Amino acid sequence: MKFSIVTPSFRNSQWLKLCIASVADQQGVELEHIVQDAGSDDGTLDWLLHDRRVRAFVEKDNGMYDAVNRGWRRATGEILAYINCDEQYLPGALQAVAEFFRAHPEVDVVFADTVVVDKEGRFICYRKSLVPWPHVVWVCFPILTCSTFLHRRVLDQHGVFFDTRWRDLGDFFWVHEMMQRKLKMRVLRHFTSVFTDTGVNMNLGPNAQRERQLKNEMTPRWIWQLRWPLVQLHRVRQVLRGLYFQKPFSYAIYTMQSPDKRVEFHVQKPTGIWWSRH
Repeated sequence: MKFSIVTPSFRNSQWLKLCIASVADQQGVELEHIVQDAGSDDGTLDWLLHDRRVRAFVEKDNGMYDAVNRGWRRATGEILAYINCDEQYLPGALQAVAEFFRAHPEVDVVFADTVVVDKEGRFICYRKSLVPWPHVVWVCFPILTCSTFLHRRVLDQHGVFFDTRWRDLGDFFWVHEMMQRKLKMRVLRHFTSVFTDTGVNMNLGPNAQRERQLKNEMTPRWIWQLRWPLVQLHRVRQVLRGLYFQKPFSYAIYTMQSPDKRVEFHVQKPTGIWWSRH
């Protein structure tokens, strides 16, 4: 079972190095790492084109989601995913995903769990996934794409690529289309990935705010009117699934101070609350 991991890249040289390292040291799986760079001029291309751990392609694109689509069209693996420059896979992540797909061959999409860290790699919170519910997803999006994995039939048979008209909210409309096509989605209760809250992530910018406003305008009226009860329903579901409880745990990642060796962090009091986004 081969993985194809795509990373869209543009002027993120130092973060990209950490991302590539976290993919390259995955054990027990066959994989290819495709980096789609839009023509970085920050020194990225000085080393990227010589890095044998990746298949690098340098070409202009129409934004991040177009870059991911381009990478997936080049992919040769059975299981596909994308991970941004400021995200990483945890040790053993892809092996756990492979075992899940082997045990559940009927599943199209797997959502796993994520550790959110700051720029130094320190713990902020954890995010545990849920399979989205059709109406609730408009007001509560319960996944992070760095911990999302799909069988290639999602693309080959269903054609569910990213809608490149969206530059920041493409994740939502991508998952929404999967739901409309009734693809089989399941949760792997395992921390596979790390999301770095850099403070300048794309979803914090002015275009993301504009797209969120457009999405709100597209939300069915009855869902918008019932959004607060639906939010409470989502929270009850999280409680019933035990998503607010997590034992102390450790994670190991690459950092700017340690780009060649993973650093282990111990979390004594885990929290699922992302205070800066709450």
